[in-house]
Amino acid sequence: MKKLIGLAAAIGALLVALPSHAQVKMTHDQVLFYTSEWKGDRFPDGRPKLPDALLKRALDMTIEDVWEYLRDHGYRNQFESGWQALHIDKPFAGRALTAQYMPTRPDMQKAILAEGKAEGRVGGTNSWPINELQNGDVYVADGFGKIVEGTLIGSNLGNAVAAHTHTGFVFDAGIRDQEENREIPDFNGFYRGYDPSAWADMELTGINVPVRIGRAIVLPGDLVLAKPEGVLFIPAILAEDAISAAEFTALTDDFNFELNREDKNGAQFEGGWTPAKYDAFAKWIDVHPEKLKMPRSEFDALLARAKQPKLERRSPGTP
Repeated sequence: MKKLIGLAAAIGALLVALPSHAQVKMTHDQVLFYTSEWKGDRFPDGRPKLPDALLKRALDMTIEDVWEYLRDHGYRNQFESGWQALHIDKPFAGRALTAQYMPTRPDMQKAILAEGKAEGRVGGTNSWPINELQNGDVYVADGFGKIVEGTLIGSNLGNAVAAHTHTGFVFDAGIRDQEENREIPDFNGFYRGYDPSAWADMELTGINVPVRIGRAIVLPGDLVLAKPEGVLFIPAILAEDAISAAEFTALTDDFNFELNREDKNGAQFEGGWTPAKYDAFAKWIDVHPEKLKMPRSEFDALLARAKQPKLERRSPGTP
């Protein structure tokens, strides 16, 4: 009898552990699993909620300056280039809401549509992620590079994305109605190509899941920085420090450019940073306080760190 009771308990525990059904949209706890190091605010869906002010600061940074910080901290797969855009000359930044698409498979499609019906979802599955978007989001979709019949939005869905985000999208896929989408105010998007065909033979398989965009890996809540050079996906846990470090680098460049223009840099055109040069840099900031976007205390801390020997500046375990 004790063996039967034990067996029944084990079976019961197993049944509790198994999900009642698959979920296209990751649960709050699943998002927390992938973003467990984030300690700040979150959206109800679990995504890290980066401050609006940080998104605005990111727009002034170069891809190289932020990328260098990420590389130095072991994040080497965060950039992708080779895009077409609605407005290639207009950078944008926001928080990633991710979606994954795959080629259609009938049995998988049937299960996904049944789940959507049970959850009260309407429209094609390419509209489901749009309904989840928040102001300041960037809709990031892995459409496995499909362009012909891989057009994830036309003008109707484009207007819906714009209304939800006031930002835009990054699609490893195509779009249609390109001309009409360009006319939407306060809206931009990067995509692989344009085609007049309608979306077909592909299926949504995940919302707020980790996705691969070319050679970059994106988690929900990442800071998306889209510029003419390409798109950088900045992990939320590093976003604030990465932008501050990039701002510091931009300031040192400004100071160094001025020295080069005035022929005061000797032969050290690319740097030659010594404690004395950093001191002169600090005095230059005193004269130009309007250039600081970070608190002066944060600048002073970064300056003190920059004066340290390079090996001392690396975090433990940093490659």
